[in-house]
Amino acid sequence: MSLFESAASDYARHRPGIPEEVVRLLAKVLKGIDQPVLLDLGAGTGQVPAALIPAVPHIVRVDLVDPDEAMLHEAAARLPSLPSGGTIAFHAMPAEEFTAPYGGYRAHLVTCARAFHWMSRPAVLAIADRVTAPAATFALIGDGSLWTHPASWAADLKQLVQSYLGKERRAGTTGVYTEPGRRYQDDLAESAFSDIAEHQFPVRRTWTPTAVVGYLRSTSFARPALFGDRHARFEQEARSLLEEHALGEGLVEDAVFTVLLARRPGCGR
Repeated sequence: MSLFESAASDYARHRPGIPEEVVRLLAKVLKGIDQPVLLDLGAGTGQVPAALIPAVPHIVRVDLVDPDEAMLHEAAARLPSLPSGGTIAFHAMPAEEFTAPYGGYRAHLVTCARAFHWMSRPAVLAIADRVTAPAATFALIGDGSLWTHPASWAADLKQLVQSYLGKERRAGTTGVYTEPGRRYQDDLAESAFSDIAEHQFPVRRTWTPTAVVGYLRSTSFARPALFGDRHARFEQEARSLLEEHALGEGLVEDAVFTVLLARRPGCGR
């Protein structure tokens, strides 16, 4: 069972999008490539392709890979076609199981946003090595979680979640979240994509209580199934807490989008 099963609609509606600065950086990676191919791993509802395609309208193929069919259904609704008239393909499978969809397939940009920590990282990087063009870029994109955000409203919300589910950060109905044992840079350094550049983009978001409650439904640590018949009560308490904070300092999140662009040595663009 997917950690995010049945959360697709809330994910599509309430997860923050990709900042314009990140889109411009990714578009620059594809500059000068005549018929670029994009491979998006852990694609979710297709946020990365939806943001990037308007900036790079000559993309000729997009492959979205995610184990959750409901997520891909949302992505398909968001991405009905390519301006180039090219192909959009959806692969309902873990990233570790992706194989080239046809002989000679080569992706020029592989993106993985907010999902790499759920994957077998060495296996995914080995797959990317097999299905990419020589000068391809592997892009890891992330911006943290409200679980770890230090603002008082987020900290109080975390305490409320913990009062229902326990101190440990939940991941699915039975497991707990485990922080990666090492940095993504270390995973990349031991892969074919060992030429790494890091870019950081500060972003400020102002949330509404409704958006935060919807966001929680889309997470692995506060999805409705974890609460059982207590979920309605939890959401009522969460909304009251958030409305109180919104009347005071507001629900402001100062986040940082980190993008790691990794290439094979000697193939930088």
